[in-house]
Amino acid sequence: MANLTIRNLDDAVVAKLKARAKAHHRSLEAELREILSVTVGRQAREDFLARADRIAAMTPKTYQTDSTLLIREDRDTDHGRD
Repeated sequence: MANLTIRNLDDAVVAKLKARAKAHHRSLEAELREILSVTVGRQAREDFLARADRIAAMTPKTYQTDSTLLIREDRDTDHGRD
């Protein structure tokens, strides 16, 4: 695992981070790990959704079927099983 050093962080920001960590019953380090992990995960989701929108835009006149409906339909059919 990597280590990071953040220099010149405003004292008010540090105080807010410490208060947030205390509210979540975590150390400051654990709180910062959580914030970074959640933020990176959220960005990955936003990138995925933006990519999906670009793909859908390639066929603007084509109806995009909700995959949940397709999965449910497939699940509900017996496909010749006894």
